This record gives sequence, C-alpha cells and structure tokens, in this order.
Amino acid sequence: MRRQAFLKVARGEKEADMLLKNCRLVNVFTGNIEKTSIAFYDGLVVGAGDYEAREIIDLGGRYVAPGLIDGHIHIESSMLPPAEFARAVLPFGTTAVVTDPHEIANVMGIEGIKFMIESGKKSLIDIYVMLPSCVPATYLETSGAELTADEMKPLLNNTRVMGLGEMMNYPGVISGDPEVLKKLRAAAGRVIDGHAPGVSGKQLNAYAGMGIRSDHECTTLEEAREKLARGMHIMIRLGSTAKNMEQLLPLVNNWTARYCMFVTDDLPPNEILSRGHLNYLLKKAVRKGLDPVTAISLVTINPARYFGLAGHGAVAPGYKADLVVFEDLVEFKVDKVYKNGKLVAQQGKTMEPVQMSMTTFNRLPVNLDKHRLKIKAAGGIAKVIGVVPGQIFTEKRILAVKVDNGEIVPDVSRDILKICVVERHKGTGHVGVGLVQGFGLKEGALAGSVAHDSHNIIVVGCNDEDIYTAITRVADMGGGQVVVHNGQIKAELPLPIAGLMSDLRVEEVAARQQNLNREAANLGCHLDAPFMTLSFMALPVIPELKITDKGIVDVRQFDIVPLFGK
Repeated sequence: MRRQAFLKVARGEKEADMLLKNCRLVNVFTGNIEKTSIAFYDGLVVGAGDYEAREIIDLGGRYVAPGLIDGHIHIESSMLPPAEFARAVLPFGTTAVVTDPHEIANVMGIEGIKFMIESGKKSLIDIYVMLPSCVPATYLETSGAELTADEMKPLLNNTRVMGLGEMMNYPGVISGDPEVLKKLRAAAGRVIDGHAPGVSGKQLNAYAGMGIRSDHECTTLEEAREKLARGMHIMIRLGSTAKNMEQLLPLVNNWTARYCMFVTDDLPPNEILSRGHLNYLLKKAVRKGLDPVTAISLVTINPARYFGLAGHGAVAPGYKADLVVFEDLVEFKVDKVYKNGKLVAQQGKTMEPVQMSMTTFNRLPVNLDKHRLKIKAAGGIAKVIGVVPGQIFTEKRILAVKVDNGEIVPDVSRDILKICVVERHKGTGHVGVGLVQGFGLKEGALAGSVAHDSHNIIVVGCNDEDIYTAITRVADMGGGQVVVHNGQIKAELPLPIAGLMSDLRVEEVAARQQNLNREAANLGCHLDAPFMTLSFMALPVIPELKITDKGIVDVRQFDIVPLFGK
C-alpha cells in the first residue's frame, strides 16, 4: 500500500507531504545546480518539480544538498554517547555517520559494541557501524577485551553493521597472521576499511590484495596516489589532531573524485560546537579551490556508494528525504536540516529533545606504586617521543637527558617531559614510563583515560607528585581528564561511560573541555588540542615512537624497545 501511495504522489495524483519550492538543488549525479522544487512523501523524496503538497516551504533561492555523511569517525572520541553526538552534529547538516567503535570495544568488548549500536538506534541521525578489527590493537599493550573472528561473526548479521573496521594490524595482514586472515575471511564480501600509514610497494599490494578497500592514514600526496592506484578509496581526514586535507586535496580531480571522501576520524565537542562538522570541511576545501559540488559529493554520494548505504547520498526519487539547506556554497552555513522528510534542525538548533542515556561502565582497577614512575638512569642518551603538531604520527628523537641523583628527570627548559601509561583494565600494575618533547608544559601535569586504542590512563607532566595526583584523580572519577598544578585539581571532565564518554550535555562537555585546554595553556602547553594529542601518544600502530603500559614502542620495529640508547 505504501508503494502504491508513493506512486500516486510521484504521478501527481495525490498530495505530497511537503514541497520545498524556490530552491537550488545540488545534483551529485550531474554536477549541476538546478533551480527547482522538491517534494517529500512518507519520508522519501518524490522528485523534483511542481507538486501539490499539504505543506509548502519557500526556501528563497537557498541551496539544497543531500544530508551529509561522515564515512569514518569514532564517536567515542567526541566524548559523547551516540544520541548526544547526533544532537551535536545534526544542526550542521550531518544526517548519517559510519562509526568504528573500537575505542569502547577495547575497553568493554562485545558489550561496548552492542551499547553503541543500540544507542545509535535511538539517535536523531542514522548511525552505522564497522566492526572493530583489532581488539586489542596489538600485543604491545594491555586492553580491556579481546574480540576474535568467531565472536565477531554474529554481529555481521546486524543491519546496522556495514563491514569490518580499519585493519590497523597491517603487519599481521602482510605477514599472513592466521587470526587476522580469519577476520578478513569472515567479512569477505562486505566493506573492509584500511589503516596502513606509510605502507608502499609490494607490501601495499599484499595489504590491498586481502580485500581492504580504503585508507584514511595518508599524510602525503604521493602516498595517497599510490594507494588510489592500487584500488583503495582515499578518506581525506580533517579532524582535531590529524589534519591531512591540505596535503591531499590535489589528489581530487574530475576522475579521482568518485574514489575520495572527507572524514573527521576524531573530533571533540568544543570543536564541533565552535566550527561545525562536515560543513566545516566543505568550507575549508572550497577555500582551497575545490569545486563546491565536487566537495559535496565527497560527503554524500561517495560514502553512500562505498558503504552501500541504500537511499542515502542524493536528492532523487525514492531516496531518503535527508537534506541540508545551505545559505551559500562558500561558508556552508546551515539554515535547515530535514531527516526522513521532517524538519529536525534550524539555524543551529535541533527541533526535538534528546533523551540522555545514563548507562555507565566504570572500570578502573588501577594498581599504582608511586615509585614506578621513576626512571633509573642507564645512560645519558635516551629515546624521546617527538610530538608533531597537527599529526598523530611522532618522531623518534635521540637526545641527551637530564640526570639527578641517578634518576632521569624532566628537563622543562628543553621541553623534555615525563610521560606514563598506567594499565587500568585488569589491575596488573603495569606502568610504562618514558620521555616526550613537544607539549610545552612548564609546570603541572595532564592526564586522561582516553588513550588510543587500549585506553589505559596516560599522563604527561613536569614532576612525579603532580603526575601521581593526576593519575589518582582520573581513577577516582571512574575515568576522565584532568589538569593538576602543585597538587591541586585545576580542571577536570568526568567520563563515566567506559572512561571514554560523558553523561553530560554536549554544551557542558564542551565548556569543561575548553576549561581543561585553558588551564593546560596556563601551564605552558601550546598545543591546540592537548588532550587529543596526549591520547595518540599511546597508539602503537602509528609511527614512529609511542608508549604503552608495557613500555616504549618503536612502531617501525613493531616491538617494545629500551628507553636508553639508540
């Protein structure tokens, strides 16, 4: 009956639910902008043209584009549960996202993935899931869970699951690790996302040859061109810490555009509220010279086609009536957002209240002896993690270090600080201690339970007392982020949902995060996103030098290495 009713409306024999008249439609199939009207019925687009409708809205010549789709994001990195994340991004034109919940999976396993799927069903946008492929990400750290291929298989039948998330264990793929290959076989015929920073030549052939069809870790144009030439879709990332758009935008031309997408990967709430979501990426790309309609295709029809999201990505007959109304195609300021044919956001505000999920997963059995924070000198030369602003990769620096009474201590004058990771899942007492350069702190310490990908407690600081106080406070909160100075808590953000997400409204989370950043800056930290940067210092699948609860990791060797010596 619904099909028959739709046909009558499409033929002009029955009234549509709504007609948006006097608009300029961005057609992602032809690349043209059409002056027309658009009719909705029963949550679907009927078509373009003049139709009778129960409600008629005159858009005054504004632009109408398909609802925007983020093809690669970790919602947990917004520190918001799915429903509240949706409320944050919807006013900026985002109507669907594809998320890889490997953050919460590394903490809670299957239970965490199911929480994200079920919470996503209650949100104002469509949230699709890619199953985490690497839980734990590596054997080089202690995670809270392990997800095998056999455990993963039943979830592949869930209608919200699109395929297998970013395969970070690229050494395991290339070397033919049996469990890794088992996961790839389980997802055969589905979308499999990649994660292969710097992989090239024959190793890239081996990696892509296992059915892996995308990469979001390209940092140079040369790397992106090689991966595209090997059949991989390129996700051009502009997130909080990883900003690769400027380097990769020259990749996009009339031929290659169909194989490219804009994604955010990781984006905190203060940046969402202050700059927007995908509409901000559109603005940046157009300012860099990309054609506006081409730019829009990279966040609409391209991800929809890549992931097989039927009914998404275009404004055409039978497609979901998910649309965003822009005032212009330069600033991409959003006027209205329609979801399933209903006005759901206008001028930066959602039209419907969102019920907050109060589910919490406190799991922080921290077992810490303060003396474990000390570094006994075994030489005057040590490996130092070098922060690279605007990137999640780091440099391996071999530097002379400061020794005091037989211990290595922070050298604030040279910005060489102590960095530690404390295991928080199983009470093992594991503590990794090392050195980092690039945070700029002159005093105090920063700590958090967000530390990709196993999310143990990570801390950077200028002295052991503040470092210990920061770690203890994060544990006492049941997860969160904190700034400490002279033993005093200067700012904090509790994250009771798996130590990753808040149960507060996005506005409050953003305000607290801004306060954290402000207090970090008061202590000398010059980074734009200090806590996001800190979280990636523990990610042992991104070169070059990282730290986990098991010690210093040389990612190129893919092994734990001694702190001292070269």
